[in-house]
Amino acid sequence: MKAFLVPVFGFLVFAFTAPAQIKLAALAPDFSLVSCERQTVKLSAFKGKTVVLEWFNYGCPFVHNHYATGALPALQTELTGRGVVWLTIVSTHPGHENYLPAEKLAAQAKKIGMKSTALLPDPEGAVGRLYGAKTTPHMFVIDAAGRVAYQGALDDRPATSGDPSTAKNYVRAAVEELLEGKAVALPQTKAYGCSVKYAK
Repeated sequence: MKAFLVPVFGFLVFAFTAPAQIKLAALAPDFSLVSCERQTVKLSAFKGKTVVLEWFNYGCPFVHNHYATGALPALQTELTGRGVVWLTIVSTHPGHENYLPAEKLAAQAKKIGMKSTALLPDPEGAVGRLYGAKTTPHMFVIDAAGRVAYQGALDDRPATSGDPSTAKNYVRAAVEELLEGKAVALPQTKAYGCSVKYAK
């Protein structure tokens, strides 16, 4: 993984972003992407389930820390074990140094212990732009009715080192509330991390 870490601070953006383009409680825009396993994944196929969307780039030190510590794989395992669908989306464009083709992206995911339901390359950035994803990580939680119930940061700890498990995890809190039939108490926060590497 060193190849991803050496250049990373050159493009690091500690970005507390403006709210995403999608309105809370609006129907989440449907999309279809081909996973690294060559399976077509369509968001609308998961209606009736809680869905988490995670924007990913392992070259980002914020993302790297969440995976290197095991905190994010543990959360993915926990929530998917409760019937939640977790879709990890990679909107890094092919011209960027952190871009990986599907086969290498899948190998990377395996090496870092990723436990999401599907890993979805979005090299043209169409889905990322559709959702207004600005950072890695940038998180969305969609309820069983297909509506956006939460969007923003993964947690309240915008750090590139240390233990993320000590943070208040906004995604876990939102999912737990939805699974209990409650409204999400904190439906929107400001995402932090590195900028999504869209094509110019």
